[in-house]
Amino acid sequence: MHYTVILRILGLLLMVFSLSMLPSAAISLIYGDSSWIIFVESFLVSLFTGFVIWYPVHRARGELRSRDGFLITVLFWLVLGLFGAVPFVLIEPLQLGFTDAVFESFSGLTTTGATVITQLDHLPKSILFYRQQLQWFGGMGIIVLAIAILPMLGIGGMQLYRAEAPGPVKDSKLTPRLAETAKALWYIYLFLTICCASAYWLAGMDLFDAICHSFTTVAIGGFSTHDSSIGFFDSRAIESVAAVFMVISGANFALHFSAFRNKQLRHYWADPEFKVYFLILAGAVVFCCAFLGYSRNTFDSSIWITGAFEVISIATTTGFSSSGYSEWPNLLPYLLLWLAFAGACAGSTGGGMKTIRVILLWKQGIREIHRLIHPNGVFLVKLGKTLVPPNITEAVWGFCTVYVVVFLAMLMAMLATGVDMITAFSAVGACINNLGPGLGDVAMNYSELNDVAKWICTFCMLLGRLEIFTLLVLLSPMFWRR
Repeated sequence: MHYTVILRILGLLLMVFSLSMLPSAAISLIYGDSSWIIFVESFLVSLFTGFVIWYPVHRARGELRSRDGFLITVLFWLVLGLFGAVPFVLIEPLQLGFTDAVFESFSGLTTTGATVITQLDHLPKSILFYRQQLQWFGGMGIIVLAIAILPMLGIGGMQLYRAEAPGPVKDSKLTPRLAETAKALWYIYLFLTICCASAYWLAGMDLFDAICHSFTTVAIGGFSTHDSSIGFFDSRAIESVAAVFMVISGANFALHFSAFRNKQLRHYWADPEFKVYFLILAGAVVFCCAFLGYSRNTFDSSIWITGAFEVISIATTTGFSSSGYSEWPNLLPYLLLWLAFAGACAGSTGGGMKTIRVILLWKQGIREIHRLIHPNGVFLVKLGKTLVPPNITEAVWGFCTVYVVVFLAMLMAMLATGVDMITAFSAVGACINNLGPGLGDVAMNYSELNDVAKWICTFCMLLGRLEIFTLLVLLSPMFWRR
């Protein structure tokens, strides 16, 4: 492996990431709180550390291969997550220990949206802005990871999207074309953020809240500047805006790229994954709103708007809340939690197993049933008119098997810390799917969990964000053999 090149890239990334502290320092000065010095200190610490890593190897050059890609991807999230926690540790109003600060930072960068911070309405705006901004940067990192890097590493069938990714790379080399891909995705991501912020502002949010919530909506993150999340605004217009942009952000960004490039929208419905993703959301909205209306003996418009917002928020793994899905009739919270396991589309900022894997699992299951009926028959797995190669269906089966095993292992570990079953199950499910809010003691926040449980949740966030294999492969002795 090219360790010197990996260190050079990591140092550069950390120096670039240090710049993310400065906007919060500016917000602090604008609104007159005293936390600007903390963000400046955090900036200097991150910048200096990045420089120390980068400078001794700044002349190193080399072509990265897939094994280098695994290592640098994991180090990217680990290092940025740890340095992102520095302001949370230093800012006195938060009074967060190291465990809580790391939890909050990783929750932000992985766009999970689980939080240990309470009384958000009374915190300085600079701190609130920093939390939202973490998710925004993390969301962009996820897009580049999902569309540009994971397909080349062959993670759990993600290579299916090599042909659809903007600026595709056809072999296992991490080439300069990644920069072209990242640039195109940044433009789309920024454009959607500006559109979302403008829509929130027109719907009634003030400018600060509009910008902050646009960050976490487009990133499918779910952090808010208020304890009661979107429910703080008590506005059906704002909930509608959020629902629309959550659906858009939960779609494959390669489709958005094609829409911008070709200036037409027909290819969305031609994409099998997007079609299933949209139909699942629509069906879940109709069923949950009808069930909710029946249980409350009313079917007024607020039931449908708020219900649709809540369903889309959980199903896309965003985690915004208006009425609190955990307080709905007993069937619905568990149904929504299971929907979050499927999650959004591959190549989006959403979490979960991804809709494309669910489709392939279903098709593979149907094929096995057909094989039982006709043992000598030949049955092909297709997505639309495209034949899915056997190695991809095998990779999807392998991914889902490991996913279930890891989920059960993390659930057992959570139960061993003394957490009750409902809390443990929903916390692991919410974190490994990068959803955020769970049930039981983690319905509102995770502050009541013990430190060991928080570290387990943090590990789950990273597992979910890195599609499990990316992290687990580093634990294999074979990976480190020459």
